[in-house]
Amino acid sequence: MTVEELLVFGKSHCHSDHAKILLAEIIQKNPLELLNYLDLEVKEEQTNQYKKAILAMQEGKPLQYVLGKVNFYGNTFYVDERVLIPRFETEELVENTVNYIKKHFNEPVDIIDLGCGSGVIGLTLEKKVSTNSVDLIDISKEALEVAKINKDHLQSNANLIESDMLEKIDKKYDIIISNPPYIRTNEEIEEIVKNNEPHQALYGGEDGLDFYRKILNNVQKNMKEKCLIAFEIGCEQSTSIEKLAKESLGNVKVECKKDLSDKDRMIFIFKNLE
Repeated sequence: MTVEELLVFGKSHCHSDHAKILLAEIIQKNPLELLNYLDLEVKEEQTNQYKKAILAMQEGKPLQYVLGKVNFYGNTFYVDERVLIPRFETEELVENTVNYIKKHFNEPVDIIDLGCGSGVIGLTLEKKVSTNSVDLIDISKEALEVAKINKDHLQSNANLIESDMLEKIDKKYDIIISNPPYIRTNEEIEEIVKNNEPHQALYGGEDGLDFYRKILNNVQKNMKEKCLIAFEIGCEQSTSIEKLAKESLGNVKVECKKDLSDKDRMIFIFKNLE
C-alpha cells in the first residue's frame, strides 16, 4: 500500500492528525512532509504495524502508548500502560522549578522525585541543573521498570527506590518535587484516561489530597535547612494545600502559580529561601 492509501485508512478510523503522526513515525518521515511521499510504497511489515496501531487507537488506546514514547521538555521518554502519560502542565512545573533552583540555590543540589512514574520530572531536572543526586521514588515496581528504561536511555545517574512516598527515605534534600495522584475518587475524567492510565497514579482519595497529606506530614525529616517543595496540583486545590503546608511546616512561604491555561496548577513551598 502507498502512503496515501494508508492515510485514507488511518483517517477513516481515528483523528487525522494521529493517523499522520503514527504513519510518519513508522516510516521515519517528518509528519509535515508526508504529502511529498503520497506515492511511496510502504513495506508490508510497516503496513501491518500501522493498521494494527490504528485499530488500537480506534478502540481507545492513547497515541502515546501506541507509539511507546512521548516528548517531554525536549527529550524522548518511553511510556506504556504502567505509567501516566506526561502532560504539558508537568513541563511547566519542571520549568518553574529549574528557575527557582537557579535563583535560590548554589548548585549542585540533591533532588527527590516522589511518585516518579516514568521518571520524566527527576530525569529532566538532572539534565537541566547541576545535581549531587537524583532519587526517583515510586511504590509501583512496574513504574520503576519504566523509569529504569528512561534512566538507561538518558545515561542518567539517578537512583531508583521503591517506597510509599517518603516512608523508606531518611536522606535530606534541597528539592522535593512531586506530581502525585490528585483526582478525587468520584471525579469525572475523560474516558480515554480512565480506561487506559493506571488508577494508582490518578486518584488521591475522596478529596484528592491524600498524597499531599502523606508527604507534608512526613517531610520535615527530609528537608535541608534551605529547601524547596514543588507540587503539581488540581486546579481547585491550591487553598487546601497551602493550608496543609502551613499546618505541617509552620513558618514557610507558599506560592501558587497558574499554568498557561490560567488555572492554578503548581504550589511551591519555600523553607528559608528569600
